[in-house]
Amino acid sequence: MKYHKLKAFDSNFLWGGSTSSYQFEGAWNEDGKGPSVIDTRPPREEITDYKVASDHYHHYKEDIALLAEMGFKAYRFSVAWTRIYPQGTGELNPKGIQFYNHLIDELLKYGIEPIVTMYHFDLPAALEKEGGWSNRSTINAFETYAKTLFEHFGDRVKYWLTINEQNMMILHGSALGTLDPNLKNPKKELYQQNHHMLLAQARAMILCKEMLPEAKVAPAPNISCVYPASSRPEDVLAADNFNAIRNWLYLDMAVFGRYNTLVWRYFEEKGYTPEIQEGDMSILSAAKPDFIAFNYYSSATVKASTQNSAEKGGMGDQQISVGEVGVFAGSGNEYLERTEFGWGIDPAGLRVTLRKIYDRYQLPLIITENGLGAFDSLEEGDVVRDDYRIDYLRKHIEQCQLAITDGVELFGYCPWSAIDLVSTHQGVSKRYGFVYVDRDEFNLRQLRRIRKNSFHWYKNMISSNGSAL
Repeated sequence: MKYHKLKAFDSNFLWGGSTSSYQFEGAWNEDGKGPSVIDTRPPREEITDYKVASDHYHHYKEDIALLAEMGFKAYRFSVAWTRIYPQGTGELNPKGIQFYNHLIDELLKYGIEPIVTMYHFDLPAALEKEGGWSNRSTINAFETYAKTLFEHFGDRVKYWLTINEQNMMILHGSALGTLDPNLKNPKKELYQQNHHMLLAQARAMILCKEMLPEAKVAPAPNISCVYPASSRPEDVLAADNFNAIRNWLYLDMAVFGRYNTLVWRYFEEKGYTPEIQEGDMSILSAAKPDFIAFNYYSSATVKASTQNSAEKGGMGDQQISVGEVGVFAGSGNEYLERTEFGWGIDPAGLRVTLRKIYDRYQLPLIITENGLGAFDSLEEGDVVRDDYRIDYLRKHIEQCQLAITDGVELFGYCPWSAIDLVSTHQGVSKRYGFVYVDRDEFNLRQLRRIRKNSFHWYKNMISSNGSAL
């Protein structure tokens, strides 16, 4: 639909950016922090370790000052579970509490709204040894951890996100480095883990409302609209299948407290049905999110499954295989441009995704990741000409405004990432931030912070509340 006049962004729109603790903080074993599964898994050759990352732990004041200079209204970050509970449960680490207290206070000093993600891939290694999310005791550990966060930070944090990209951990855990290599029946066990994570999320949301009645809490999956490769009915059905498995399973449970009907039949057909104990569904149905946070990078395209094995495609990254025999198969999309890393660039897909989520759930939305990974070059005079990133973000923000004009209640945009960090797939060399961190895969240099061209563009975008488009 085309409009003669677009609606403006709300005057309280939360312009910001996002990071995650394990990709940004460094200081992996300092001040009492314990190891997470990210720290203990064998590193992939192309990825530098996360032990130093961007060293935000020692640069947080400088980093937040840069966010304030850009005019950030909000900053979405994650808390490292093992910085709070080094073993995942048991003894509390006061130094971890102190760090996040200082971080939150520094944000509030500049009038930046903290948006806190409780869990972003980095399960405590001690819990993994006990079975991780396959063990129901991890649900209790997560609830205790959430309670601790609410107790210590709830007086200043209004926005809480439970689990980052739970769907990606289930569907693509091997690419993320979160998949337990000891699983004997991965698909079956992963969907049991998924059930436990959904319970942990529900209990955290219920607890948040009990302890912090003025706060708002939400899930934070990765949601992408799914296109059929053609108008062939079988391709349309395949897209419907993937939409349910990739997207609606997670949000239907978070919002409606029930399993998506099509996904449940898929579980039964494939033998993936999780064990549900007495009382589980009552807990799941009692949890009510206040909004939906979601990450979007590109759309997905699929077709009917006609081969005897999964086909790569649809997600863009060569490390991610999309498809399942008899359900759907990945497909390319000839109409999309691609990033240097093979990801499709689909700004209009963001508008489609916003419309579909809002129409289905009728809850306020915030985008908590959206960005372009690229090989940025630092030129003489500390210049980084990332105009390709500006173009990407401009086009996606335009689609946000169109979605708002469509009637979608979008209240914030926090692209990935606020400052350069270590990419999950390609290490330091794949950069996303508005600020360049001067290090490479093997040389930390001085970790200087350098403003990119996109820094100045985004600053102007925020100061104009989007009208600079």
